[in-house]
Amino acid sequence: MMQNDTTPAAGLLGHRHLPMLGLIAASMTALTIAFGSQYLGGLAPCEMCWWQRWAYFAAIALLLPGLVPGTPARARRLVLNLGGTALLCGAGVALFHAGVEQHWWQGFTACTAPMGGSGGLEDLRAAILAAPVTRCDQIPWSLFGISIAAFNAIFSGALALFAFIAASAQKEA
Repeated sequence: MMQNDTTPAAGLLGHRHLPMLGLIAASMTALTIAFGSQYLGGLAPCEMCWWQRWAYFAAIALLLPGLVPGTPARARRLVLNLGGTALLCGAGVALFHAGVEQHWWQGFTACTAPMGGSGGLEDLRAAILAAPVTRCDQIPWSLFGISIAAFNAIFSGALALFAFIAASAQKEA
């Protein structure tokens, strides 16, 4: 009887579409939590929070081509590496943001107010003064002393690592 050299985990990582589907689902879940905490929980995002969200949007867009049937392993590896890179960038931004929240270093973002309308200078002044200000150096919510940005750094980093491992596991079928 011949013994199988592959583990179930290796089989899942090397699957044609499951790694991309899992990463897309995880990214969509992270975005759902972020938007849910904003619109249902009242936690307004700061500028760096938005940057972290953009990394998930980029990862989804970069991973989608890997779901096309018949995509060769080389292209799937590229897609997974690109998606992993977007997630790694998001982890880096989240880690930087967590450091700003902890006052380990200073952030470099500025609050902005929406420009618009055909109003005059007084209307612009009123819009700026009425705009909610969400500072990047304050922790709006934490669990066990870990902020949302720190959780996101861990989650994005883990997803990036998964993407890179899955990329190396892709084989021609």
